[in-house]
Amino acid sequence: MASTVSAYKEKMKELSVLSLICSCLYSQPHPTTIYQYGDMEVKQLDKRASGQSFEVILKSPFRPVPLRGPVLSSPPKRKDPSLEELQKRLDAAEERRKVTGPREAQVLKQLAERREHEREVLHKALEDNNNFSRLAEEKLNYKMELSKEIREAHLAALRERLREKELHAAEVRRNKEQREEMSG
Repeated sequence: MASTVSAYKEKMKELSVLSLICSCLYSQPHPTTIYQYGDMEVKQLDKRASGQSFEVILKSPFRPVPLRGPVLSSPPKRKDPSLEELQKRLDAAEERRKVTGPREAQVLKQLAERREHEREVLHKALEDNNNFSRLAEEKLNYKMELSKEIREAHLAALRERLREKELHAAEVRRNKEQREEMSG
């Protein structure tokens, strides 16, 4: 149907130019059927004041229409492969497996080695992190112990000064009492 419509459009373009040329050359009336193409027939109608008029008759699609162009047919059927062809295909597949098998094994081995290396690196990083954390904790504990000892030493020094001041105050009181007794 699409080919009929496109052919119709193309012929209508040609007819207008053709009829103009023909009307200039021949003043005699044309036969009623001007053109036939496949399932289409074009007839000229009586001339009108507005110009020429044509009747396009599309024939029934049920009538056999000769095909112009390539005939589309179903794709050729494949024949069943013989046992020899199947055996050749199996042998070729086995050969491909033999070739790719060692390569796959090598790639898998490299991946396993890489994974093992990554595990070792991760284990080493975790170990370093643990060591760092342990050292930082030990350092903090040492500083806290040192700080505690310093505080205790400072308190002991303060207590010693306080005791010395108390002794001095006691001595001053005794001296004062002795002066009062002597003067008094």
